[in-house]
Amino acid sequence: MEKYRVVEKFVSINGEAKAAGELACFIRFAGCNLDCSYCDTKWANGKDVPYEIMSKEDIYNYIKETGVRNVTLTGGEPLIQENIETLIRMLAADKTLRIELETNGSVPIAKYADIGDNVVFTLDYKLPGSGMDSHMVTDNYMYIGKKDAVKFVVSDKHDLDCARDIINRFHLDEITTVYLSSSFSRIEPRDIVDYMIEHGMNRVKLQLQLHKYIWEPDKKGV
Repeated sequence: MEKYRVVEKFVSINGEAKAAGELACFIRFAGCNLDCSYCDTKWANGKDVPYEIMSKEDIYNYIKETGVRNVTLTGGEPLIQENIETLIRMLAADKTLRIELETNGSVPIAKYADIGDNVVFTLDYKLPGSGMDSHMVTDNYMYIGKKDAVKFVVSDKHDLDCARDIINRFHLDEITTVYLSSSFSRIEPRDIVDYMIEHGMNRVKLQLQLHKYIWEPDKKGV
């Protein structure tokens, strides 16, 4: 039987991406293959982090008990979890659910792309400010569409320049929804807006992490 290491499960609002502001049931898995400088869930990535062992049935039953339609699989990095495809396919079989895979952009997504219309990707692109930009898998952009999103967490103007280059090179603003998000406390959102105006970034959206403005920025379980 498949077992999954879950460090958190809770209901809150989605703080970012296409379902921002909507209720979501979060399943956060232990462990990540990256080490971003601004990571706000480093605690979930440590080898000794406490976790709960759950089966796919346990996870599904918990989700259904909440009565919430939006499901966010996150981490850590959900796509490095053993047998994660089995879980995704099980959840996706329930067409009343919307399954969001919140992934860091370093893991190939091709084998998940045909699972179902109710499976959506929120792909990060790690910019230089993260220290992890060399790990990005840009082939993933062949497997996303309008229902998905690519998110750039921006730390400074150099990050903005790099984000604009990637957006233009892969025509991301034409094939999917693109967000620029300020790395909390590193850059002012107004500076991102000024940059968007200066460069005529018409099909790009600024997004703030709602949960960090509603609660304390480092609060868990929200």
